Amino acid sequence: MAVSLGACAAPETTVPNEGNETPVEESVFTPGTYEGSAKGFHGDVVLTVTVNENEITEIVADHTETEGLGDNAIDEMIASAMEKDSLALDMMSGATYSSEAFLAALEMALVKAGADVEKLKVKEAGEEAVKEDITKDTEVAIIGAGGAGLSAAVSAHQNGAKVIVIEKMPNVGGNTIISGSAYNAVDEKRQAPQGIEDSIEKFYTQTYEGGDKQGDPELVRVLVENAYPTIEWLESLGMEFKDTVFTVLGALWPRSHKPVEPLGTGYINTYMNYINEHSDEIEILTETEAKELVVSEDGRVTGFIAESKNGKVTVNASKGVIVATGGFGANVEMRDQYNTIWPALTNIKTTNHKGATGDGIVMAEKINASIVQMENIQLLPMGDPETGSLSGNIEQGVENRIFVNSDGNRFVDEGERRDVMTNALMEQEDSMMWVIVDQHSYPTGDTVNNFNESIDSLVEQGRAFKADTLEELAQQIGVSPENLVKSVEAFNAAVDGATDEFGRTLFMHKIDTAPFYAGKRVPTVHHTMGGIKITPETRVVDVNGVVIPGLFAAGEVTGGIHGANRLGGNALTDVNTFGRIAGAQAAKEN
Repeated sequence: MAVSLGACAAPETTVPNEGNETPVEESVFTPGTYEGSAKGFHGDVVLTVTVNENEITEIVADHTETEGLGDNAIDEMIASAMEKDSLALDMMSGATYSSEAFLAALEMALVKAGADVEKLKVKEAGEEAVKEDITKDTEVAIIGAGGAGLSAAVSAHQNGAKVIVIEKMPNVGGNTIISGSAYNAVDEKRQAPQGIEDSIEKFYTQTYEGGDKQGDPELVRVLVENAYPTIEWLESLGMEFKDTVFTVLGALWPRSHKPVEPLGTGYINTYMNYINEHSDEIEILTETEAKELVVSEDGRVTGFIAESKNGKVTVNASKGVIVATGGFGANVEMRDQYNTIWPALTNIKTTNHKGATGDGIVMAEKINASIVQMENIQLLPMGDPETGSLSGNIEQGVENRIFVNSDGNRFVDEGERRDVMTNALMEQEDSMMWVIVDQHSYPTGDTVNNFNESIDSLVEQGRAFKADTLEELAQQIGVSPENLVKSVEAFNAAVDGATDEFGRTLFMHKIDTAPFYAGKRVPTVHHTMGGIKITPETRVVDVNGVVIPGLFAAGEVTGGIHGANRLGGNALTDVNTFGRIAGAQAAKEN
């Protein structure tokens, strides 16, 4: 990738001079072309930076960051760096690794150019921007531009409404864009050719019972019955899913659909393509944070008040307001406030983007909305040891991998519920495990995982290990070779029909073909199942069970759908299905 833009001139500075000599401009850089590099999400981000004495005149980036996410972040940061001739740049939401890599690579290049990088990291004071309060009128107003908010925006517009969406982060996408992208739905067209028997009733039972029967049966029914129609709706908007399904971690059954585009970019790009085509009737305001819902004297929600960097923004909605702000997985204080199930979560990292702080729940509660099941916080056993992110996870599907502890022993049914697996992991030494797979998961070194990372790149980065024998792999990761071999042999026997010692039932291939791979994983906070109580039509109800007129909610901000445990692959089903319903319902309000 090469990007070359004209940069704004840097402010002139002078140095002391004697007599009547003309003041001379102090150089910021030594003119020339310099290179810097740093590790990004998918490998090295390499920048070739050309400068004159006071300006960055060109930045050429060479990288393999995620299409539609990391590459967009780098493009935006190139433009910003050249506009400001500075290292005081804002990180791009949802693309933290790519943003950090860009800044580190740019700093390396500018150090070589002789710059005082500490000065370049300081934001210029300049003149304070003039703030101006504004008011906007629309029909449907949406708080949050993640998957739920954007699906609601498209659906509302398709049902005849003008729409305004606000987003507190600099970019749209929320948790959806950085997700593993699995979407559960009963889909005979894809399942039958794979010999998979499924039904709406089976999906309902697994979802309801998988949440310890704490989910609202009506909401679960809406979820499972509308899952596939929502896939068809997404496809009608141009989104593409792969032709086969798989079993994502904790899904309990092979009905997880995988988009063609990596991570959650397919969902967000699909919605944004539609929104950009109808930008005269759908407006998105980023870096605009909702502060309070506006309620009329008769109890109807008529809009909200938000803050942007330019002042107060009041949005009036004649039909309805949809809260789609996501959960509170990134809010440590809020997690600790409501957690009654897990050990202390203070030091547990999260898969969530930093904007997942529960704002919508707090706003709704202030107007007497019912908030339910806040203690139901989901952890995964699949966090990156350094970041808590799901990136670097080498599993491709539940059927073809095992977990072993630091002794090389299996300790749980790897096809179980997410809470069962995480509790079992927390009982192991250092709450750490290794995921073990073989060539069946990675036929070639450039085969990518569910986060678009090739196995070769993960091995090169030291985030995965590769060996031609299980004994050699065991030595690399520091577990007992004897135990690892026995664990794999017992698993392989169960694939052949022997009774699995942990009761596992989901199998496909044996782990018997070199090369063998291992990846380290730890617990991480992933999803908050509690939140705003809604009806099957996504209307918000108050503490007395009465519908609050004009107020809707969708996505992870809601509670009572998944119960005590969310099945893997059900989040994106929830986000897109209930977002679609909320948009249509709000658009039909009088």
